[in-house]
Amino acid sequence: MPKDNSLKSVLIIGSGPIVIGQACEFDYSGSQAARSLREEGIEVTLINSNPATIMTDPTMAHNVYLLPLEVESIELILKKHKIDAVLPTMGGQTALNLAIKCDELGIWKEYGVKIIGVDIAAIEITENRESFRKLMEEIGVPMAPQATAKSFLEGKGIAQDFGYPLCIRPSYTLGGSGAAIVYEEADFDKLLDRGLHLSPIHEVMLDKALMGWKEYELELLRDNNDNVVIICSIENFDPMGIHTGDSITVAPAMTLSDTTFQKMRDMAIKMMRAIGNFAGGCNVQFAVSPDEKEDIIAIEINPRVSRSSALASKATGYPIAKIASKLAIGYNLDELKNQITKTTSALFEPTLDYVIVKIPRWNFGKFPGTDTRLGLQMKSVGEVMGIGRSFQEALQKACQSLEIGRNGLGADGREVTDQNKLLYSLGNPSWDRLFHIYDAIKLGIPFKTIKEKTKIDDWFLRQIEELIKLERVIEKYRIDDIPKDLMFEAKQKGYADRQIAHLLRCLESEVYNKRTEMGIRRVYKLVDTCAAEFEAQTPYYYSTFEAENESVVTPKKKIVVLGSGPNRIGQGIEFDYSCVHGVLAAKECGYETIMINCNPETVSTDFDTADKLYFEPVFWEHIYDIIQHEKPVGVIVQLGGQTALKLAQKLDRYGIRILGTSFDALDLAEDRGRFSNLLKELGIPYPKFGVVESAEQALELATDLGFPLLVRPSYVLGGQKMKIVINKEDLEHHVVDILNEMPENQILLDHFLTGAIEAEADAICDGKDVYIIGIMQHIEPAGIHSGDSYAVLPPYNLGDLVMHQIEEITNKIAVALRTVGLINIQFAIKDDKVYVIEANPRASRTVPFIAKAYQEPYVNYAAKVMLGEKKVKDFKFAPVKKGYAIKVPVFSYEKFPDVNKELGPEMKSTGEAIRFIDTLRDSYFQKIYSERNLYLSK
Repeated sequence: MPKDNSLKSVLIIGSGPIVIGQACEFDYSGSQAARSLREEGIEVTLINSNPATIMTDPTMAHNVYLLPLEVESIELILKKHKIDAVLPTMGGQTALNLAIKCDELGIWKEYGVKIIGVDIAAIEITENRESFRKLMEEIGVPMAPQATAKSFLEGKGIAQDFGYPLCIRPSYTLGGSGAAIVYEEADFDKLLDRGLHLSPIHEVMLDKALMGWKEYELELLRDNNDNVVIICSIENFDPMGIHTGDSITVAPAMTLSDTTFQKMRDMAIKMMRAIGNFAGGCNVQFAVSPDEKEDIIAIEINPRVSRSSALASKATGYPIAKIASKLAIGYNLDELKNQITKTTSALFEPTLDYVIVKIPRWNFGKFPGTDTRLGLQMKSVGEVMGIGRSFQEALQKACQSLEIGRNGLGADGREVTDQNKLLYSLGNPSWDRLFHIYDAIKLGIPFKTIKEKTKIDDWFLRQIEELIKLERVIEKYRIDDIPKDLMFEAKQKGYADRQIAHLLRCLESEVYNKRTEMGIRRVYKLVDTCAAEFEAQTPYYYSTFEAENESVVTPKKKIVVLGSGPNRIGQGIEFDYSCVHGVLAAKECGYETIMINCNPETVSTDFDTADKLYFEPVFWEHIYDIIQHEKPVGVIVQLGGQTALKLAQKLDRYGIRILGTSFDALDLAEDRGRFSNLLKELGIPYPKFGVVESAEQALELATDLGFPLLVRPSYVLGGQKMKIVINKEDLEHHVVDILNEMPENQILLDHFLTGAIEAEADAICDGKDVYIIGIMQHIEPAGIHSGDSYAVLPPYNLGDLVMHQIEEITNKIAVALRTVGLINIQFAIKDDKVYVIEANPRASRTVPFIAKAYQEPYVNYAAKVMLGEKKVKDFKFAPVKKGYAIKVPVFSYEKFPDVNKELGPEMKSTGEAIRFIDTLRDSYFQKIYSERNLYLSK
């Protein structure tokens, strides 16, 4: 069936601010859907309250509404536009819940809007655990023994019948909110009560916990003709009991027999057909018994694009959201082309001749006192994906992508050797269990013990054991006498030069030179969806060590954009927005664009954003090899947050051109001591400060500066390890803590200006002229990280005198730092005097917000300035200024119920929303202004 030509305009509902459990993978699917529908000549209207995403960019849809995701907003849009259909499957649980609410209120019916891509009845069945269980029983799909409780007493009765361990899963929640495993009766009451409260319909499902069973996911697509394709099988490295978003996952499935896989396929298709008649994407989760019987039990089905769809899309090169959107408007799979080969049909199932490993990224350091054990409730804030020819290579590359100071899975001198600590970690999984499995095998803890405690499949554990055996062989040699085949094997198994250098007791550069001399070089392979059976037309690459290189270098002038790696608190989706705009601007200037990034959730790693995508760790060795291969005219580091910025020093040292602001200027702004000296020369006020390298020096300096003091290390993002201290004991404790975690880092002590107002400015500079794109005033007083503050654009009560000082200082600093591109400067204002806290000559967290509020493509302009193609005076700036825009921080505290909500200099928010108001009399502004001191860290 060809497309439904009656659909002239479609509304896409986004997923709102980023929270744990619903991150930027929905920005990716929403963006793909919008592009996919526009290709069909359909008018696309988009609603989302998140200003940091590329999805809400004016280039994405015909009409973009940055409004709260509420029924009133939907009605407002439907009154203004003739909407034929709504696509609610691209915005996670938020979009689905809103679509259901509008359906219940009869809004879609009233305005003649058809729901496409999903069937409301299908959502109801899958979200209502009891209905789902009954349906599975009817179609003969086995599930774990389970029952629904709508009250506390009902829950107690079920627990008595089932016994422990038990799983509690609230209905209609996301990211496992409120879900828990209960091992003992003593914990049950509190967790049951919490689950009932968190479910919007106050219902929980209690099921017998299948602890230690293996967990799998299948990604499916179905069309109106009932054709179904399985896009990808994903195996969880971690067994049942850990939320899939917190599990290390592997594609394709590694330890599944073909017979069981076929059974699982049939069950998934049967389940998808049973829940309703709709065309679109679906994610099905299964548990498999860890014995030779391989019994299969269904866990759940999500009739929408899910968190794993982004991963499956990047893993296979099959753009699930793009195709799902086409199916939603009537196309069938056999009428659509595979987007990578452009010749085969979309009905052709992807085949992988490589392995991908996804590892989540956590931020427990931001939530002191929280329970860091992993369970049914998701806690990770981002993820990375490694692609390799083997599981071992993909695993090492994923570890290199995490940016947690590791060079791979081990071989870096950071092993834990405390047996008790390791045994506890194996049985109580947290963010570092993978590394502790390696440490335990290396220490000689019996394999049987490791297996019993982790319940991880033997095959995975043996793969890690093999790496340790290889390391023991390598350690017998030195750099001069290591055999070529051994060096080649180590590189094929994903070892970084740094790891090999550690094993051979030499320098990383010596390993690089040695392997180059041996002719052991990285080659690049295409991600082609069809195991090289058909030629791919889309340049999407990963590296490995083999003979044939599939990445052909063109004679065009090219630039590299370094991505921002995994999402984390302090460095989120706003940097992906900047990277995408940097790429698009460079394309407009006639450059071939090359993107390097390892985050599967983002638009920057879409296979058709840049001219060439290298899905590789943003890790020096990988970047250097790509640069050697492609020979670009330069590299843009200003758009990828701290991740890209940290590599500027290496690029500079190796003589690789940094486009835009020079490394020296970037370093000057990062080095708190050098920067404060520059302010002194310019006669710009700043809080009294000093730089120390030990706790003794800190105590000495404190006498001179006076308390309270703001203590912060150099070269960090998101206020990491930043703290206000009020006495010598606190100061000593915090400095020791920083030096323990970041040895040899300089620590800056600033006299903290109590009761000051905070503000920040973003500007574009070409080295000579400066244009301030926006000045924002924070609602909370100084002392709360700018990422956690409500901020108002333009300022609401700073006065002309203060505004004049801010503008003058911004101009002075931008020029003094020889900024070419973007710069963000933060200020504290006390008694009408403006003090500078810090300057960041790069894209900041607030740039997308200002661009959306003023409706101007500032990153596009800044990128053209960085490339030397334009000067500030070449742009006709015409910001749309009406009323005020408020940046609303969003937290994920419900995932950390035992953490207090106090705010301070270290950032804790996971996302943001934008709210427009006409006047300061607006009740929303009045409310947040009255609560500005509520969560201030005491």
